[in-house]
Amino acid sequence: MYSVRRAPLVLGRASAQRLYSTTPPPRTRTRRPIRTILFLTSAISGGALLGLYSDARSCPTPPFKLAESTPRPEHDISPPLSALLRTYLVYGLTTCETIVDHAPVVLDTLLKVPFIGTVVESVVRRTFFAHFVGGETARAAYPLLSALRNQNKGALFAYSVEVDEHEASGEHHIDKGPDSGKTSKQPVHKRIVEEMIRSIDVAADFEDEVGTRQVTGRRTWVAIKLTALLPNADALRNLSLHLTRTRHALSPPVPYPGTPESSDLSILHSRIPERSPLTSQDVEDLKELYHDLNRICARAKDRSVRIILDAEHSWYQPAIDAFGHALMERFNKLSNRRGRTGIFASGLRSAQAEELQPIVYVTYQAYLRRTPNHLTRSLALARQNNYALGVKLVRGAYHPHELAAYSAAASSGSIAISPDPYPPVHSSKVDTDACYNECATLLVRTIADDVKSSAGRPPRIGVLFGTHNWMSSELILGELVKNGLAHEDTASTDGIHKGTVMVPSEVAERLTFGQLYGMSDSLTNYLVGRIKSTTPCIIKYVPYGALVEVMPYISRRAIENKSVLGNGGAVRERKEAARLIWKRVFGGVGL
Repeated sequence: MYSVRRAPLVLGRASAQRLYSTTPPPRTRTRRPIRTILFLTSAISGGALLGLYSDARSCPTPPFKLAESTPRPEHDISPPLSALLRTYLVYGLTTCETIVDHAPVVLDTLLKVPFIGTVVESVVRRTFFAHFVGGETARAAYPLLSALRNQNKGALFAYSVEVDEHEASGEHHIDKGPDSGKTSKQPVHKRIVEEMIRSIDVAADFEDEVGTRQVTGRRTWVAIKLTALLPNADALRNLSLHLTRTRHALSPPVPYPGTPESSDLSILHSRIPERSPLTSQDVEDLKELYHDLNRICARAKDRSVRIILDAEHSWYQPAIDAFGHALMERFNKLSNRRGRTGIFASGLRSAQAEELQPIVYVTYQAYLRRTPNHLTRSLALARQNNYALGVKLVRGAYHPHELAAYSAAASSGSIAISPDPYPPVHSSKVDTDACYNECATLLVRTIADDVKSSAGRPPRIGVLFGTHNWMSSELILGELVKNGLAHEDTASTDGIHKGTVMVPSEVAERLTFGQLYGMSDSLTNYLVGRIKSTTPCIIKYVPYGALVEVMPYISRRAIENKSVLGNGGAVRERKEAARLIWKRVFGGVGL
């Protein structure tokens, strides 16, 4: 037996007995916290598992499924388990409106707090950034571009930096943009112009590497946003206000924000009228913008990369339309000569660039009341001026902002400029859906007319159907078959199960579906499995940029998901992820 006398003097009797006694100490209360922690961990894990199971069980069935006889894609397009878990977390947060509505302010505040900001940035990087953004630089997005192409999907590449109002004052700053490799003093909007050109080269290099050296079938495109390309976005608003006041009256009229005319940009080369909202500085900034846009489009035409002009708020849209149609009239100009039989036997880039049409696309938003008449007028203007019309048809993601701005128009300082007695957007999603489907039907008919009368010449129309809606997607496929543009294998089809839709190359070159990266993957995969063509017919909108630069995009995307994925769409995304997780882990047991 050990003697207590051996205990150090600093220890009391009880402590010495605990140190030197050979008998085990009695159980004390000190082990209860461990048991409590284990209990809470088990409870939380069990609750999470129960919630996952509940979501998986209640996952709604997609409105359409592929028939058993429909050939499946050659490559596995199911995401890894880690990506599914991230999706479940992201959409779990997105479905909480309180978090979503306050996300921009909360993130902006927390990121400025020492240490906490670092933790928040790390969390955002591994969740929302990884889910919605392709990478920090154009080159960093290469693996994603390759993964998408292996799944028979293309990409609409977008440098998604959004300029801060204070930064956009035109003051110089240190350039630390993606791929810059060095620092240099440069206005922020000029840096973004150079990054747009760099992204075109990356898109073209990727297409060259995957073997699509011919101009047809190249499915890595580039999107640009005009408000980021000039020192002060107010210049676009003032030009829009000028155009709204001076455009000719039409019959039938086109509701605000109207429709473009060939003479819209003449103000850039003439004297500013009295009482015009435009200032001399506005005109200089707009001239510079037009010069930069021509540089961007010239590089795109030379590298055989299509350009999409994104739509923005209605108070910028008349100006954006004016620039878009001016660029289409120049870069989508159609020659009168007939194309050769076969695919560009000469191999000359200049000859190829002439055949790739349209190069420039503009965006049409179905939630604007003007869109059917605006689209009809645009088709007529393109025919009149002999250029190919590029159309990106979307529903629109700024609906709450548009209504709020219009409601505030009576007060001074409102940014809304509509002169109409009604808001520029439809009041309900039902009306927006009907407008989208009406425009989609018109565009498919226009494609059919163009294919039938092409006789070897380049396309006069190109359409990107940007939609997250199953019914609209199915309607478009049905219209393709109805108008003789595709053939459907109906051997195993019924009201729900659908067969393969065979789309010939001349149609695939004029038509593409698109969804945002990180959203509606089940619809994307359905379309990939359903459509068979020589080139990818489905692309994902893939933004990229440094985390600090795309943070506004991430915050805005979370907010816009409420409208893009309205009527419980975000909940469906979460439940679909839960179903796939449960199936992957437990093999579908209990579902």
